[in-house]
Amino acid sequence: MSVLSLNNICFSYGNAPVLRDVSYEFEKGRMYCIVGKSGAGKTTLLSLLSGLASPSSGSICYNGEDIKSIDKYKFRSKYIGVIFQSYNLITKFTALENVILSMDIAGVKGVDKKARAQELLMNVGLDEDEANRRVLHLSGGQQQRVAIARALSYNPDIILADEPTGNLDTDTQKDIMEIFRSLSKAGKCVILVSHSPEVASMCDECFELKKTAPVPKKRKSTIF
Repeated sequence: MSVLSLNNICFSYGNAPVLRDVSYEFEKGRMYCIVGKSGAGKTTLLSLLSGLASPSSGSICYNGEDIKSIDKYKFRSKYIGVIFQSYNLITKFTALENVILSMDIAGVKGVDKKARAQELLMNVGLDEDEANRRVLHLSGGQQQRVAIARALSYNPDIILADEPTGNLDTDTQKDIMEIFRSLSKAGKCVILVSHSPEVASMCDECFELKKTAPVPKKRKSTIF
């Protein structure tokens, strides 16, 4: 059974269709890549999957349950972890503080949050010194690692990432993709949005979005 499914999803901005009749199935233990030309709706689809936006029609189901019936805050803070293209880290905080804050927001209890945050940061390749640096003093690749650790801080089933290697050099891209690969092997469902053929080639399955053609306007009939 899929952990996340899209069933005939449509989405429009006003009268402009962006997605039309999109249906996908996502399973745990696999890494997916959503590809498509600019304007095809990749980031919009990611927003729908994360519950940040709602489809115009169709349904999105988590473990068979329509996410409309799930509290959106609970869905985003427990079941799904989002890694934004711009990272969205709190720059005046350290890497460690960013991860701990994520656990606080998610209501994580019964664990030593500092120790858990240090473990997560270490698992994504940051040492103790880097973990205690303010985010502004970290490189782009290091900030991406912090964003991944933050998304994992409450142990969600699904990881979503928008262009996770777009600003990284080739070697760092490979390192980040290895982290995502290890997450999928550990049983997570990993869904990436990317323009990169290299990223797509490293995933188990790719879905291509086609740019939706505008709906032609109906002409008014003229009576002579």
